[in-house]
Amino acid sequence: MITQILQSIFFRNAKGKAGRYARNSGKLFELAKDVMSKLQRVGVRENMAEFTLSVQTLIRMVRAYASGEYRSLPWKSLLSIVAVLIYFVSPIDLIPDFLPFVGVTDDVALVVWLVKTLGDDVRKFGEWEKRGKSINIG
Repeated sequence: MITQILQSIFFRNAKGKAGRYARNSGKLFELAKDVMSKLQRVGVRENMAEFTLSVQTLIRMVRAYASGEYRSLPWKSLLSIVAVLIYFVSPIDLIPDFLPFVGVTDDVALVVWLVKTLGDDVRKFGEWEKRGKSINIG
């Protein structure tokens, strides 16, 4: 399924927009807001908890990049994240979101694939977040 998604006109369109979004902090923040909104509409089902956590991590990565707090994310990885998030918020994609139960299947598959593909970048971001949230007593 991933190959079909990546080769679809819908994902190619998302990739085409990704560069414009990545160069514009306002667009990145707006995209993060749209993703959160869709995530709430989709609802957190017990079997989608891992997917939800993955999307939330991607949103935090985009927001941290857009705010200038975290610039260790490689440009190619940022473009991939942005393209996937654009695809995620689009109601018309390989499997349209209005189809009950199966409408988000392609979105879930794409996010899971991306998080696995960018495993090192996601891990480094998680470590950066932990360092920033820890309290230095010394």
